[in-house]
Amino acid sequence: MPPDPFAGDPDDPAAELAGLDPVDDGSPSGPLDPDERLAIEEDLADLAEFRELLAPTGVKGVAVQCEDCDEEHYHEWDMLRANLMQLLLDGSVLPHEPAFDPIPDDYATWEFCRGYVEGVRAMRPRRLNWRR
Repeated sequence: MPPDPFAGDPDDPAAELAGLDPVDDGSPSGPLDPDERLAIEEDLADLAEFRELLAPTGVKGVAVQCEDCDEEHYHEWDMLRANLMQLLLDGSVLPHEPAFDPIPDDYATWEFCRGYVEGVRAMRPRRLNWRR
C-alpha cells in the first residue's frame, strides 16, 4: 500500500471521521499466534488443492458469504491466495477490487470445494503394497 499522505498530520481532514465508523482498516493487527498461523497455512494448502482440481472444470474461485453485508463475495484463486499470504505475512488484508459482474455459477463455496476434494480422494484407487 502507498503511504498515507496525512499520516501523523494533526490537520488530517479525515481525522474527524475516523471515530464515526470504527471499521477494520486492514492495518496489521500484530503477530499471529501459532494456532492462527497454522489455520492460514492449512487454508493455503486446501486452496491449492481446490484450485488444482476445480479450475480445470471452469470454477474461477471461491464464493464467501460476507458477515458484514450479508452478501456473497466472489474471490478468484489468485486474489484469495494473495489475501491469505498477506495475513500470514503481517496479519493484515490488503484492500482489493471485487470481481466485476461475476457469474455466481463460476464460483464455489469453501464447503463445496472441500467436499469435492474429499470425494475425489475417496475415488482414487488406493496404492497397494504387493509383495511377491
